[in-house]
Amino acid sequence: MRILIVGNGGREHALLWKLRRDAPGASFYVTQPNGGMAPLCETVEIAPGDVEALAGWAASSRIDLTVVGPEGPLAAGIVDRFRSKGLPIFGPTRAAARIESSKAYAKELLRNANVPTAAHRTFSSRAGAVDWVRAQGAPIVVKASGLAGGKGAVVCMTVAEAVAAIDAMLGGLEFGEAGRELVIEEYMEGEEISVFAVSDGRDFVVLQPSQDHKRVGEGDSGPNTGGMGAYAPVSIADTDLLAEARTEVIAPTLSALAADGAPFKGLLYAGLMNTAEGLKVVEFNCRFGDPETQVVLPLMESSLLDLLATVAEDGSLAGHTARTRRGAAVTTVVASGGYPGSYEKGKPITIPTDLESDDVLVFHAGTARRGRELVTSGGRVLAVTALAPTLPAAADGSRSAAARIRFDGAFFRGDIGWRERARLEREHDDDE
Repeated sequence: MRILIVGNGGREHALLWKLRRDAPGASFYVTQPNGGMAPLCETVEIAPGDVEALAGWAASSRIDLTVVGPEGPLAAGIVDRFRSKGLPIFGPTRAAARIESSKAYAKELLRNANVPTAAHRTFSSRAGAVDWVRAQGAPIVVKASGLAGGKGAVVCMTVAEAVAAIDAMLGGLEFGEAGRELVIEEYMEGEEISVFAVSDGRDFVVLQPSQDHKRVGEGDSGPNTGGMGAYAPVSIADTDLLAEARTEVIAPTLSALAADGAPFKGLLYAGLMNTAEGLKVVEFNCRFGDPETQVVLPLMESSLLDLLATVAEDGSLAGHTARTRRGAAVTTVVASGGYPGSYEKGKPITIPTDLESDDVLVFHAGTARRGRELVTSGGRVLAVTALAPTLPAAADGSRSAAARIRFDGAFFRGDIGWRERARLEREHDDDE
């Protein structure tokens, strides 16, 4: 089997790791692979966003399955182009990918489908946005409607902060075209959970829920990033909560997309807030999350490839399940100094040769090869995942391993999984 992975970040490295385990005899090809992926695959020197060139290459190279990692190519219509050539590909069409590429579209879809989400309004002019914020008060959330690399949501604790965010997006175009339209919504109290559902357009299989840590600083302080770490399982994502997610969020959303002429075949990622009123959608993504993928896939015992290939070949997921191994996984992102703001690249990286094992995995994101040297090439450089029987042990293992990685300016959060650890400590105290 010949498998192409589009993308070259930490999520794609985790996908490559899992699919190689599912199909050890397959040949793998990756678009411009990072420094950690390159030794594990054949390099395709085509940019992940060059849809036409990739479709031509995949056809001439007799690729059996293409798996798309990032949202950009999906929003650009890579699935539509591949399917027009009869090439099996896992991911939603351009129309279905609007669930992520346009928050305004997603909010309207949810409203029409009666899927619970935050109260909101959409704006493209400063005056209307500022007037609504002043009428609503703070805290409030200002979001760029388009794709902003996971950084387009600003939680504003004061009206002045919200006005500044509006000005930065609409006036200063902080997020470029993505910020020409804004979604402003109520601030939701609760704990956020990431739920992945592999969908064939109708039926779906839910993978292990996880929790991301978006803020750059410990204790969830500072600006939003693409994600500083994640853990799984999440104890509050119990059987009842997952049943609610399936029936109140995922199923009606898939039905609404199908009714809108955009059946969703791919990975629907629901960011859910567990509020006092029940689950509410924070946002949807049309692909695997990063860094959640780096904890979900190492805990997945059954074949991911079977699910992806079934969807890519227009099969049915009815009767399919996803088995999860016992224990916990925690991933800690090691980032470049200055991230999520400006940062320098080209810093030599040292990873101890004895760091990786069956229970410690290092997924590369912003790395590159400079001759025989591994150097930084992005803001989020590495994701260090540890597996252990318990979450505290996995968290300690991930943090300890991350601390052994060296490059100039390296930093990481040492508190990934802190909410879960606090829950476990409270339960222990209650039992005594």
